[in-house]
Amino acid sequence: MTPDAHRQPETATDSGPGGLHDGKAPDLLLAEADPQIANRALARFTASGIRTLICHDGAEALLQVGARGPKAVLLGAPLPVVGAVQVTELIAKLHPVPVIVGAGPEGAAEATAALEAGAVAFVARPYRAEEIVPLLKGSRPTADAAQTLVVGDIELDIPGFHVHVRGRSLQLPVREFLLLRYLMERPNRVISRRELTQALWGTDALDSNTLTVHVRRVRNKLRDEVGSCCTIDAIRGMGYRLECGPGDCAGTSVVTARQAPTT
Repeated sequence: MTPDAHRQPETATDSGPGGLHDGKAPDLLLAEADPQIANRALARFTASGIRTLICHDGAEALLQVGARGPKAVLLGAPLPVVGAVQVTELIAKLHPVPVIVGAGPEGAAEATAALEAGAVAFVARPYRAEEIVPLLKGSRPTADAAQTLVVGDIELDIPGFHVHVRGRSLQLPVREFLLLRYLMERPNRVISRRELTQALWGTDALDSNTLTVHVRRVRNKLRDEVGSCCTIDAIRGMGYRLECGPGDCAGTSVVTARQAPTT
């Protein structure tokens, strides 16, 4: 067991009205092995009014879910001691609590398996409060709900982690999926390199060639593998823009959200 597994869980507020020791269930339990990522996420969630309980491995997460009854669980993959997949499976069997899984490239396989095990959504890690808070405050995802972004002929299933162009599946690694998603959420808009690196890597200190390579890969796959009418244009000195040509695009360059009917 890791040393962090024995650490007292960190909380947004330890006492007083509205604190996590007031007998009320936390809004969110975050299981995150990296203390720095956990602490940054805690500050952001607290500032957004999300009462957050932090633990540092899967075994502790399972104990805290049973003891504290959080309204939602966010698992950072890879997760030590008990992995995100096993935690998701056990929570699905024992507790009616929605599970969100967060991962970067190093946790991609574990995150994908957790989605198959019952997690309701996938988010980027390090975590973006603006992406997660709406899931907690708004209509919380359920197993029957699915959000799909549609721009031009590209359809991106956010929680399912799938991309389709005119019915053809496009397989993307985690970082490329997140890059395409970020651009699809802002079609026809120039996004600066700094904004993209901050959103996708959580830092400004990134080798300038890294983003260039990821953009090129996504652009080439859209063009060569599925023949999309959409492309990612490089705007010299400014950044990148997702555009869809009028030609034979299946749709317009507008983001729409599709909600699967509940059963």
